[in-house]
Amino acid sequence: MDTYSIDQDSLWMARALELAHKGLGTTSPNPPVGAVIVKNGVLLGEGWHEVAGEAHAERRAIANAYLRGHAEDLVGSTIYITLEPCSSHGKTPPCTDAIIAAGISRVVYGAVDPDERHRGRADAVLQEHGIAVRSECCAATCELLVRPWAYSVLHKRPWVTAKIACTLDGRLTRAGLRWLSCEESVRFAHQMRLESDAILVGGNTLRADNPALTIRKPYREVPFVKKQPWRVVMTRDASTLPDTAKVFTDEHASRTLIRENVGDLKAMLHALYEQQGVVNLMLECGGNLLRAFLEAGLVNEWVQILTPRITGGPDALLPGYFMPCERFFEQEELIPSGQDIIIRGLIH
Repeated sequence: MDTYSIDQDSLWMARALELAHKGLGTTSPNPPVGAVIVKNGVLLGEGWHEVAGEAHAERRAIANAYLRGHAEDLVGSTIYITLEPCSSHGKTPPCTDAIIAAGISRVVYGAVDPDERHRGRADAVLQEHGIAVRSECCAATCELLVRPWAYSVLHKRPWVTAKIACTLDGRLTRAGLRWLSCEESVRFAHQMRLESDAILVGGNTLRADNPALTIRKPYREVPFVKKQPWRVVMTRDASTLPDTAKVFTDEHASRTLIRENVGDLKAMLHALYEQQGVVNLMLECGGNLLRAFLEAGLVNEWVQILTPRITGGPDALLPGYFMPCERFFEQEELIPSGQDIIIRGLIH
């Protein structure tokens, strides 16, 4: 059996997390997961889940070990996985079967499965075959990685992130100019698009700005398996939307959805999850629609790009006066971004 220590477990789990991040934005409705196989301090194989319907991280790591010529070394090795391995049949066979068949003798994983029907089930399956299991290694970091997916599993609707760019006086526009944010902040926003499954705007935003809502210049290279996010346009009257808008005429037009006269925002979110597999939804809408999502309690995360200008423009961040109840930040971050400041946190 592989020799190990707690420090070694954390070290190799960090590598598994690094791999898992490669799947952000491409695995929905599945979670991003990374896996590393080690024996006596030597890396045998590694992999990450790339796209739903294809091999999970554990099977890719085992295949990678075979490719590296380590088939026999798998016996007695340890596999590090960022999420509890699946133990039931879905689009692919259970990963616990592959682990058992490979002769791996120890499993270390980070986040537990949020679904009570499956949580902890892998432990029992593996231990029945004499495989040692350590759960919740680097759990907080692993759980953060799959937070939107875990939320969608429990609530059957997407994790909703509101992204807003505004001035010091809470305005969304500048006179005669379209962009508020600096280049670094624009790239930050495109990275968010890369990690999202859908982007939602209102009809007024579409008419005024004609946005493309595509991924163009994120921080990291766009994986070839990444599809452009669904572009969801909410409007009271679809007949008033311009036929010439980019979202209807560009090469990704098939990825545009219109939602007309949406009375129940929560039901609309459920439909996006069930029908399009949307786990991570990004709001890039104007103030009125943003306020509606906030008042319905449907915003999970808030990302505000604050640019150091006072414009006195006509478009307010949140039009109107007091909301029915206040919202509070949790786990907030202040991120320097060129001349801007990005404020990010969870909505409580």
